[in-house]
Amino acid sequence: MVIKEIIKQPEGRRLEFKETLPENADLANTIIAFANDAGGELYIGVRNNPREIVGLPEEELVKIEEQISNIIFDRCYPAILPDITFLAEDDKHIIRVTVYRGSALPYYRKDKGKLKGTYIRVGSSNRLADEEIIAELERRKRNISFDSELVMDKPARELNIENFKQEYQDKTGEALDTQALRKLELVKKVNGTEYPTNALVLFSDDELRRSLFPFVKVECARFKGVTSEEFIDQKSILTNIATQAEEAYNFVLRHINKGAVVEGVYTVSRWEYPVKAIRETLRNAVVHRDLSLSGKDIKVAIYDDMVEITSPGLLPPSIDYAAMESRQSDARNKVIAPVFKRMGIIDQWGNGLKLIADELKDYPQIEFRWKETGLSFQVQFVKLDYVAQQELQQDSRQELGLELGLELGQEQQQELQQELQQELQQELQQELYNPTLYSEVLFKIVDAPLSRKEISEALGQKQVSGQLYKILAKLTKDKLIENTIPGNKNHPKQKLRITKRGIIFLELLKK
Repeated sequence: MVIKEIIKQPEGRRLEFKETLPENADLANTIIAFANDAGGELYIGVRNNPREIVGLPEEELVKIEEQISNIIFDRCYPAILPDITFLAEDDKHIIRVTVYRGSALPYYRKDKGKLKGTYIRVGSSNRLADEEIIAELERRKRNISFDSELVMDKPARELNIENFKQEYQDKTGEALDTQALRKLELVKKVNGTEYPTNALVLFSDDELRRSLFPFVKVECARFKGVTSEEFIDQKSILTNIATQAEEAYNFVLRHINKGAVVEGVYTVSRWEYPVKAIRETLRNAVVHRDLSLSGKDIKVAIYDDMVEITSPGLLPPSIDYAAMESRQSDARNKVIAPVFKRMGIIDQWGNGLKLIADELKDYPQIEFRWKETGLSFQVQFVKLDYVAQQELQQDSRQELGLELGLELGQEQQQELQQELQQELQQELQQELYNPTLYSEVLFKIVDAPLSRKEISEALGQKQVSGQLYKILAKLTKDKLIENTIPGNKNHPKQKLRITKRGIIFLELLKK
């Protein structure tokens, strides 16, 4: 890739720009962080904000190269051997420092030692690693995983794994006997006694799992609107990891809509989101989460405008979500992942990201976003038309208000406002202080009439609740809404529309 294309990219996990040679410590921290992660490139002679090639003096390039080499040699341990190259663009000179993914993990500052001098790359910044992360880097060096480590608290035979055994047999048709446990590396023998690995404890329903891993759960929530201020529904999934992804998926299905579309001569049902992609993302979150990060759970959040899934742990160094259609595989949990594959919970190695990419092609109205936030990885399925729809609704409300003002005349409109303030003073005060379904229903039908079922769906409900029936009855009694087909309340095409009084009521709320 040419330099002009590279400098258009944002700084991130594998890319950093510096206008001049950084201070000794800053340069060492960046080189160490790159080596401890997926590697990376540092460009010196490029201003970051605003992004611009400023260049370095040509006569000083060799001197700067020697400074870089000396800083890395003097301050970084174990030895890091980067590639340092000179580049030229529009008669301006740049130095590129390429650091490769290290194999002698962890790398750290000589002057600070391992515990206080190990750095990792988090987004576009370098972060000091804590003991948990250092331990994970050391496991990576030995090519072992956290889930493969032994738990010596009790022998494997005393662990409650009955539900997991049944689930395994139902999914594979095979018994999870002692031989199978050994083959899957779920147990290991020490001094003649077989002990469970962390993986088997996580598959169990034993009290040991709840005491050692209380944070290995999935927190699900459906929020009202586009912020996390108010819950509509929430659920904590505390089961063993074999069933967590499916329970989270069922929660999502309960809170998203399903409609019908015509394809040729057939009418087919279609979810508003790519549910296969969401299911695969949830499975990836459970299977590949970083179990070594204590106190962090998986979060599934559903808003009016998106479904968001956050999993503890950064992406493995070899996985690149920017190249989703290429088959990629890097199992962080080397015991759990093969078990999930054998049970059919995850697909063939490397197919997961491609499955997500393929289904997204059928959902052009959904934007797939991903980012590393802190020490977590977050995926979002965003409705592209939501903002446009909100803007359209606002424009429609303004137009309706204008039409109403022209139709009634200013004097009549003021009279109606005064009348409403007197008749519905209690409701106005309630909605101004703490908005409820009373005003929310009006906002949902201000643009176009909706049936009771459509109102329920617009509110994020799966069916018309008793509370909604009561609110609709009160709004009708207060003459803020009316039937589109008077005299036949139960007509199959019956809908509810806002009245002129309803428009005025909303105008009073906005004031």
